[in-house]
Amino acid sequence: MESTSSWVKARHHIVFLAGLFTALVIAFTIETREYNQVLGNLSFTPSEPIPFRESRVLTDEEYQWANIAWQYFENNYQDNTGLVNSVDGYPSTTMWDTASYLMALISAHRLNVIGFEEFSLKTEKALNSLARLPLVRDELPNKAYNTQTLAMVDYDNTPVEGGIGWSAIDIGRILVPMNILIWQYPQFNRQVNAVLEHWQITAMTIDGYMYGSRLSVSNTIELVQEGRIGYEEYASKALSLMGRDVFNALKYADYLKLININGVDIPTDSRDPAKYHAHNYVVSESYILDSIEFGGDSISKVFAYRVYKAQEARFQQEGILTAVSEDHIDQAPYFVYNTVFSDGKKWNSITDTGEDASAYKTLSTKAAFGWYSLYDTPYATKLINGVNQLNSDSEGWYSGLYESNGEINKTLTANTNGIVLESLAYIQSGSLLNIGVDAQQ
Repeated sequence: MESTSSWVKARHHIVFLAGLFTALVIAFTIETREYNQVLGNLSFTPSEPIPFRESRVLTDEEYQWANIAWQYFENNYQDNTGLVNSVDGYPSTTMWDTASYLMALISAHRLNVIGFEEFSLKTEKALNSLARLPLVRDELPNKAYNTQTLAMVDYDNTPVEGGIGWSAIDIGRILVPMNILIWQYPQFNRQVNAVLEHWQITAMTIDGYMYGSRLSVSNTIELVQEGRIGYEEYASKALSLMGRDVFNALKYADYLKLININGVDIPTDSRDPAKYHAHNYVVSESYILDSIEFGGDSISKVFAYRVYKAQEARFQQEGILTAVSEDHIDQAPYFVYNTVFSDGKKWNSITDTGEDASAYKTLSTKAAFGWYSLYDTPYATKLINGVNQLNSDSEGWYSGLYESNGEINKTLTANTNGIVLESLAYIQSGSLLNIGVDAQQ
């Protein structure tokens, strides 16, 4: 019996090391891949030098901004599970928002906002909970969980036996901090491995594409292709680093369409929302996260800058300070996609069901921080000056400003405060996922 147990442990270790080797090979090939493999016959080069911000030590004011962001996580931490609420005071979370928490933990530690002991204890506790979550079809995490009980819930935080499905994009995002922990904090390898052994990642990839799941009209779980240009490539990168076949999800060419927005050609997804039943939002967040976490690739760096430049052009032409993304808001409908382009319209604001939400257009705090961290430009400075007072020392960063009346959108979320911390960590140290760099201390 002891011999069998030792063999099982050794086998897991061998599989884990083999996975890491495969991941390193794939990580190299992603960045060295020829343009025509991801863009077909299209060719993209920057029309102007991209003014990336050089890494530097944070100013005293920026360090204070990081401390304010961390306060959100102090206030919303659930001690019995080690998870954090997605929205202030509301005991529910998604995998996307749990990823935001894990990235906030990593960023806060790197910025010396918290010490190594607190970082280590909270990381281990969160990973232990993720390794024992009830799963949809015993395969993958549900779209939402109660942060106090770990029960699978719907978006109203009502328990749902069997769950409501999984989000491939959300799971792709939470694999980003998993990769960082594997490569840079090896003391957590056992806990990360326990999570990955519990989750059946192969269930969400088919023929190189990512698939989410949802409840069908007959109340059974059905698979649906998930991801559009921007989010699709971002979420698939972490999967590729773990040796998963997501080559088609990583390709930009298949559904790429350029749309001119305020004089700037930006990347959009050509798949018709009416036919494919999925909206093709172009927002800031996916491009910002790709850049500050992975460092971007040869294509996404150009696309990110174009999405930023379109927002700068709107400000120059219309006088409206613009940094748009999806955000929770403090009134019905409570969640809005403020976009550069979606569903055939520029500067479209809609709900997840496609209803008009133009009355709730906002200057997004997290988008402003993200662009400020990436680009050393006068407009990026204008953005940060437009949001740098949208906070409470005791609560964290608010989600943004409403364009219509200049009032503060006072929603407090894990995602906004997590991206604030990530952005500031990027300013100080560059991209957060640096394979082969030991960042334990």
